[in-house]
Amino acid sequence: MSCSLVVENKNYPESVIEFTNYLGTIKNKSKNTITGYKSDLGLFFKFLQVHKNSKKYSNIIDIEDIDITNIGVRFIQSIELKDLYAFMNYLENERKKKNGECARARKVATLKSYYNYIFKKAKIVKENIAEELEAPKINRRQPSVLDINDSKHLLESLDSEDKFYQRDYCILTLLLHCGMRLEELTNIKLVDIKNDVLTIIGKGSKERKIYLNDTCLKVIDNYLQIRDDSKCDKENKKFLFISRLNRHIHKNSIEALVKKHLGNAGFDLDKYHTHSTRASYATMMYNAGIDVETLASSMGHSVSSTTRIYLNINENNLRNVSKINPLNNL
Repeated sequence: MSCSLVVENKNYPESVIEFTNYLGTIKNKSKNTITGYKSDLGLFFKFLQVHKNSKKYSNIIDIEDIDITNIGVRFIQSIELKDLYAFMNYLENERKKKNGECARARKVATLKSYYNYIFKKAKIVKENIAEELEAPKINRRQPSVLDINDSKHLLESLDSEDKFYQRDYCILTLLLHCGMRLEELTNIKLVDIKNDVLTIIGKGSKERKIYLNDTCLKVIDNYLQIRDDSKCDKENKKFLFISRLNRHIHKNSIEALVKKHLGNAGFDLDKYHTHSTRASYATMMYNAGIDVETLASSMGHSVSSTTRIYLNINENNLRNVSKINPLNNL
């Protein structure tokens, strides 16, 4: 079966709608997380319609044309573990370009969460068949990071004559100094900054405070002096960063401008990207002596094990650990 699919259909089976409502109201999951879960489950059920009814859908060219709104309890109860593996095989062999290891692992997590809900909460099924579903192994590469000199070089490479110099300089400075996520940066509103405290809403709608150092306060002030919101509507005026189109800047625009400046500064774009700023922040702070638990809190991680993924620990620090071992020189 060779089908192309981008799940944009907002019509889902009743169990999926109830599940995502549960994620939002009870589990307090973010809008983006819920959208991802719905997209994954939409693809899953569209695939199953073809997989389990191949004759009925033999003339379907685009799997997106398949209606899944009428999928009910009986169909869900007919799904077996082998069908889940058939779905994963479909992703691996026919949609690999759009579904790498991380994307497939997320879909496994989606199925596990969904089946946990319909087994324990909705009680639609008598057993949780997804409990045995295994996620693909993810080969995590240590993220490429900018050290102190690299960070200075990046900031100094910006063209001070450019119309958006102060804005872009402020964006890069906050990313490097605060280690925030792109979406957190784009959603900063003017009222979120009070003295040296920046309040942001992170993943899972969790609020956290970032304490701005003197450099951050200075670049924000420099940007605000030239920030022009005269052509913005009332809603867009609220946001700190404004796009060329006089709107609240989108995270895709941030990603593009960071990539542009990295390229202009001579960094290899196959190794360095927007997320490198977050990894750079984590590594620099850790190497400066900040413990992982404190670092996790500053980055909005609920567990420190997530923070460790970002760390590119300085080799000199590792060498020093070896030297201060009490058994050394015995």
